[in-house]
Amino acid sequence: MVKSDNLHDYRHLAEDIRARARQLGFASLGISTSDPGSSHRRRFLRWLARGHHADMDWMERHSRLRLDPAALWPGTLRIISVRMDYLPAEAADMAANLADPRRAYISRYALGRDYHKVLRGRLAQLARYLATATGGRHRAFTDSAPLLERAFAERSGLGWIGKNTMLIHREAGSWFFLGEICTDAPLPSDPTPSSQERQGHCGSCRACLDICPTGALIGAHQLVAERCVSYLTIEHRGSIPLPLRELIGNRVFGCDDCQLICPWNRYARPSTSADFQPRHGLDRRQLIELFAWSKVEFKQRTEGSPIRRAGYLGWLRNLAVALGNAPAEPAIIAALRQRQHHPSAMVREHVLWALARQLGTAVSA
Repeated sequence: MVKSDNLHDYRHLAEDIRARARQLGFASLGISTSDPGSSHRRRFLRWLARGHHADMDWMERHSRLRLDPAALWPGTLRIISVRMDYLPAEAADMAANLADPRRAYISRYALGRDYHKVLRGRLAQLARYLATATGGRHRAFTDSAPLLERAFAERSGLGWIGKNTMLIHREAGSWFFLGEICTDAPLPSDPTPSSQERQGHCGSCRACLDICPTGALIGAHQLVAERCVSYLTIEHRGSIPLPLRELIGNRVFGCDDCQLICPWNRYARPSTSADFQPRHGLDRRQLIELFAWSKVEFKQRTEGSPIRRAGYLGWLRNLAVALGNAPAEPAIIAALRQRQHHPSAMVREHVLWALARQLGTAVSA
């Protein structure tokens, strides 16, 4: 254990932390300074100024904290970033599921246990280990605080931010979660990749830009949240804009298209962790089956799941849109009619839209 200001001791501690992180199930760990870098700072402020964060007003409200971790956690000198792979090894084929309009596509990260719960506990253990070693101040985060986590992960050498705004690792693709520890320990930071190194890995490839179903990626590193399927089906609380509904297809919670097409994900490593394996057959369920869930069933079957984020009404809204995009069938029409008088005006609106599409398709056929 280290309780010294000796730089040599902190180098040893950094290696001890990496070893401890591997024992806790993290695939890799990087250490950066508390400065996100001028390029990341400019990109984030430009994104806010253009209103690309839609109605996620907390992004702007906490912008100062995002740009200065020391304001978030006083005394922060270093950011420890960790990566945990989540691609479920036992899930049904993703492309096949997405191609079947009668089945619900749920983002791979949300098929199993809520990653906040999985990473939080292990990060807390790592933070306690660090606290015992240094006697300093440390705080762990898992997508739970205003922190530019991808910027710090990139600066610590865990990968580069691709054109789809995802962090990509040369040997593991992008199917992983990130977590951070803010610490006042003066650990040696890892070399920050040069601008040329960061930009060169994607080269001239624009597969992710071209495949985005709603055109949310308007350019390299430029994501418009109000068009993003993940935003619309998870964070958005109102009606989904009419021009985007057909484009959403059968994506009922999140979207993985830009990751599915990314050439670097051929190197992705499936996770064998039981936490990230599909629950309740969510990797292969029919839209009609999920649409039939009562509020009680929704709460029971999404307990400890990221899907809770959408809420029951958002869940029904998303499924109604997907059913409207499905092939016209009597069973789908019957399922939609059972919800056409739902107490929620938002749900009713989307159900009626879906019914009109189903009936219109059926008549023309």
